[in-house]
Formats: sequence, structure tokens, C-alpha cells
Amino acid sequence: MSSLDFEAEKAAFRTYYDHNAALFDGAKASFLTLIRSLLAGGDYASAVTSGRIKDREESIKKFVRKYQGDLEKNSTPYDIKSHITDLIGLRLVCLYEDEIEPIGALVRKQFDVLEVTDKIAQIEGTENAFGYKGLHLDLKLGALRAEMPEYAPFAPFRFELQIRTIIQDSWSALDHKIKYKKSIPAGLRRRINTLAALFELADREFRQVRDATQAEIEKARVEDNATDAEHIDGASAGKGDSTKVEPGQFASLNAFRFLRIANHFFPDFEFEPQKVDGFTAEIIEREPEISRSKFNFYLRENISLVRRYKVHFLRGGLGEQFNAFTEMRHCLYAANPDPFSSMLTNTARETFDNWRQGEATHAEEIQNTKPAVRRTQKR
Repeated sequence: MSSLDFEAEKAAFRTYYDHNAALFDGAKASFLTLIRSLLAGGDYASAVTSGRIKDREESIKKFVRKYQGDLEKNSTPYDIKSHITDLIGLRLVCLYEDEIEPIGALVRKQFDVLEVTDKIAQIEGTENAFGYKGLHLDLKLGALRAEMPEYAPFAPFRFELQIRTIIQDSWSALDHKIKYKKSIPAGLRRRINTLAALFELADREFRQVRDATQAEIEKARVEDNATDAEHIDGASAGKGDSTKVEPGQFASLNAFRFLRIANHFFPDFEFEPQKVDGFTAEIIEREPEISRSKFNFYLRENISLVRRYKVHFLRGGLGEQFNAFTEMRHCLYAANPDPFSSMLTNTARETFDNWRQGEATHAEEIQNTKPAVRRTQKR
């Protein structure tokens, strides 16, 4: 029952908190699981979620600081728990600022929304303001899920979800360490505003780097001329770079062009950007003038040989794995041994060479027996 007796309401809140402490933890874990399941496997799978239960005495201090004065001034009866909307708090940290709203929309579809606080709009709409941006949602389980036995105990509890970028989360942590923000001199306030602007600029720049990188990947994907000597699917693709057919034919190899070609030869292999970057740099270091067409030629001319060797390697128990990068290392070495020999270890190179020599000897023996077979057939 609400009242204006602070001591009574404080005691009631402590009793409520202690009685439900285990349920708060269960609700936090359940809400986190739901949020993570919404993000898993989608465009926002890299987002990181965490949660906490607000300390009991800290909750009372927050009530005193933010609500008690106005409520008592207006003679409005109160109970403390109704004003602590972030008793259960979740945080979702994503990579880019333009992911905040789509994630928020995704979450809104799965929960009842009690209140929305758009920190981005608040900051941008206030002159000389500093602080962290983000989206805060006060949420509750929807009616259908609240009726499910596994969620029913947590149906009465609301929770706050804060959605931020990594940069915003970093600024928030630092922002909370700034003391006496309302009383600091104007000069110091300008310095803090400058810092806030730098963090905001970093958020924007990371997003633009992402977009520019994606544009480079798309550019490499659509680079496809019928007469291009590098044309992946064309049987008439050039024998190296001896003849220039069209401008751009000799486009230098980079990570984006590498990825386009590699995805063709290894469509089921997941290429991690960092490994692609490093592997491409290895290739260019050994053959600085290599073009995309020559790289494609190296793979196309040697992939069948290397894949036969791969079968021999795995069946013979010479190793446990032979992934796409290993295949490409062997293709490059087979195509141009001098610059690319160091891309294989001494043992790997010797084993591969011995197998190739055996293959060549076997092929020669077969070739030599063919005339004898034909003479026998004539008799």
C-alpha cells in the first residue's frame, strides 16, 4: 500500500527485494536468453549482452535522489519499487550506431514496451550537452510468453534494456567517472564536449569504414568482363598475363579480389576477413606484381593436382586437415616454385614433391605400356 511514510516504504522495499532476490536472478537469466536467441545467427549475432540486478540500497538511494522530493512535495503516496524501473538491467552492445534502431525494433516485437528513452535524440537535441548516446527500453514479457510455465514466474517483472555501440559504451564508462559535471568550469566543459565529439566521430568513422569495405567487396564481385583474362568460369581464361585484352585485365591482387576468386574455388569454406587479409599479404610479398588473373590461373591450373594430393595426404594419415588455405599454398608452389616455396614448410614441400614425382613416374609407366597393349590387340 502506497504512503508518504518513507521509513515504512523503505522497509517494505527491502522486504520485497530480499523475498524476490532469487526470482530477480532467474528473470535476468531468462530475459538474457530471450534477447540472445533473437540475435543469434542474424545480422547482429556479434552483439554482446550482459545483465545485472541493481543493489538494494543503491535502489533506495536512486529513489531518494530522483523521485522522493517531488512526490512528497505534491503529497503523492508512493511505493519505492514502482519507481525503480531498472532493478533488472540488461545491456546490449553492438558494433555500429546504425544497428541500434533495427535491434530495438526487433526487440519491440517480442516484448511489451512500457517506455522508450532515446538518448541519441536527447543529446543531439540539446546544445552544449555531453554524455553517452544509446537507446533505453523499459520492457515486460508479452502476454503469450508470460503464460508459458517457464516464464510465468517472471511475468510481473519489468526490465530495462540499454542498447549501445562499443564506442558509446566506452564513453558511458568514462562519463560516469567525471565528477561534479554540473559544477565544472566552462573551459573544462568545452574539453569534455570535445571528447564526446571525438567519440561520436569514432562511431561514425567505424561505420564508414565498414561501408567502404563492403563497397570494395561488391566492386570486386561485379568486376567481370567476358574478355577478361582472369574470368573465373571461362575455359579460355588467359595463360597468365602475357596478352592484355581489356583495360583492367591486369588488376592487381588484393583481399577483395582474392576473396571473389577463392569463393569460386571453395564455395563451402568460410573465409575469415583477418585470415584473408594476412594470406593475401603473404602472396603479394612473394610476388609483388601478381594480378588477380594470374592468381586465378595459378589455382585453376593446379587445383585438380592438389586435390588428388589432398586425398593421398588424408588417407595416408599424413595429417589431420588440409583446408582451403593449404590447398592454395600448394597450388601456388606448384605453379611458381621459386617465390612460393616458403609458403610451405620444408616437410610439406618435400612430401608434396615426392608424391608428384611418384605420380609422374606412374603416368610415364602407363604411357609406355600403351603401345604394347595395342600390338597385342592387333595380333
